[in-house]
Amino acid sequence: MSSAVDFTERSIAVSIAAPDRSPADRPASRSSDAGARALRVVGRFGWRVFKPTIVIALFLLLWQLAPTLGLVDEVFLPPFSVVARAFVDLAASGELWTHLSASLSRSLAGYVLALIVAVPLGVSIAWYKPVADFLNPILELFRNTAALALLPVFILILGIGETSKIALVVYASAFPILLNTINGVRTVDPLLIKSAVSLGLSPLRLFQRVILPAALPSIFTGLRMAAASSILVLLAAEMFGARAGLGYLITAAQQNFQIPNMYAGIIAISLLGLAFNGLLVALERRFSRWRTEPNA
Repeated sequence: MSSAVDFTERSIAVSIAAPDRSPADRPASRSSDAGARALRVVGRFGWRVFKPTIVIALFLLLWQLAPTLGLVDEVFLPPFSVVARAFVDLAASGELWTHLSASLSRSLAGYVLALIVAVPLGVSIAWYKPVADFLNPILELFRNTAALALLPVFILILGIGETSKIALVVYASAFPILLNTINGVRTVDPLLIKSAVSLGLSPLRLFQRVILPAALPSIFTGLRMAAASSILVLLAAEMFGARAGLGYLITAAQQNFQIPNMYAGIIAISLLGLAFNGLLVALERRFSRWRTEPNA
């Protein structure tokens, strides 16, 4: 009997010490938790943005101070403020957009053609051994030949116009996409394939549901490498026989000793590359949501 009384007293003491929260308190608690989570997300995003920003700011500060303090010759490396003013002047006059649109149209044309050819070819090589045995020797030969080494060949065969420049971009972009597609398909987990086959998936559905999603990260790595290659190779091609394009702008500014304009063209190339890469990263996240952690 005394034990029952003791148990009742302890229960009353616990209920008095820790009373249940009223229903009116629960929404406030949930809203405070949501606010804390929102603050954490904003803090993480702010830190993620702040880190690269501070590094870039320090680099630009060094660029501004080095010629101003006489560490380098201001004639050959103008301060960043002078280059930024030249960039704004070129953009305001429309000259920068003319050259940028010319380079972008050539780069995108060659890049898309390389994508259309390289991804199906990479899947075929990785999935069908006879195709791999037949094409591997010629692929090994050409993938070890630098694209710029073939620039005179492309000009001689295709002429000095747009065709040779786009063809060179296709050549330079195709191999990163092709090799990463082959690697992505070949490294798909065999257990996933066996499980899909045991469920009766057709070869087409197997490719759509299993192989392509599993190979996407490697394919997007190749796409990002190819984007950088397409821009760099095109700039070199535009330095020969072009009348528009960022490569032509840089070469013409250097020959006319318009050094700020030359650096403005280089900055335009950097911004174009960053935009290209950012777009591909966003697309990769969009199509690879299954790789994201649930609590991320």
